[in-house]
Amino acid sequence: MPRRLTPVLVTTLLGSGIAQAQTDVPVQLPAFKEGQYVHEAPTVDDLMQDESINPELRKVILRGRDMFINTQQFRDEYVFNDLNCKNCHMGEGRLNWSGPVWPAATTLPDFRGKNQHVNSLEERIAGCFSFSMNGKPPEYGSDDMLALAAYHQWLAKKAPVYETNIGGRGFSHLGREMPAETSYEGGEQVYREHCARCHGTDGQGVRLSEQTVFPPLWGDGSYNWGAGMTRVFTAASFIKNNMPLGKPGSLSDQQAWDVALFINSHERPQDPRYTGDARETREKFNNFHKFTMYGTEFNGQVLGQHDNTGTKPFLKPDALRPRSFE
Repeated sequence: MPRRLTPVLVTTLLGSGIAQAQTDVPVQLPAFKEGQYVHEAPTVDDLMQDESINPELRKVILRGRDMFINTQQFRDEYVFNDLNCKNCHMGEGRLNWSGPVWPAATTLPDFRGKNQHVNSLEERIAGCFSFSMNGKPPEYGSDDMLALAAYHQWLAKKAPVYETNIGGRGFSHLGREMPAETSYEGGEQVYREHCARCHGTDGQGVRLSEQTVFPPLWGDGSYNWGAGMTRVFTAASFIKNNMPLGKPGSLSDQQAWDVALFINSHERPQDPRYTGDARETREKFNNFHKFTMYGTEFNGQVLGQHDNTGTKPFLKPDALRPRSFE
């Protein structure tokens, strides 16, 4: 069944109607592979009608949902850019092919290549705040972290634990290797024709009445150089399956690769793991940065060679720490 944007969702996202998404355009999503587990995450209506959930637990889950949707309420506390969690995990973190967050609750603890140790659910959430939100996470074990973890776990209701063959998970549908013909110039054209009307010709998004209507894609208000979305393959798959708003799947695979390269060839706040040298940092964390443009030369300059942390008054949050059981 093709997923369609509802008029209510479009109205909520567009606010003033700056960009007119088409509500009658079906979302062209890939087919699930045979044998994959496909989960349909519950809705807030399901939560309110579920009499088996203790009212106090319901309050905590709703608190986590509110934090997820309106993360900007924690601006300059947990968040130091213009993003909300829902910007990268669309549909309240529920939707397949849109970075659903519930798999984190069913597959963790597990080893994570990004930081080379076993991660808990709380640590995975903390990573999003540290990188994608260019901020610092709620304290482990705090009421706010409990609420976010509870929301993730509730979305995973009835999903099997440690099932990894999950349909619609993450952002890697187009593969990890950027096609040789991928072009910055081609991406610039795609951006101008399909993206600029919402995200601005300068990539800084749209804000109305101090609220972000469309998020910035580069610059101080966007995700930092350590965020998963800086990986070109991640951005390409996200764009292919979710953008333009109201018309996902309308771009070709190559257009998605091109515009992902274009977006991620722009400067943004520093990777919190920065050693003082972008090329050195790229090499140190090459398992991640081999898929980004960070530490590479573009237009005569090395991307990421700066001390800019955006509006964040620090580089590395305390949550980013190594772990070893040796």
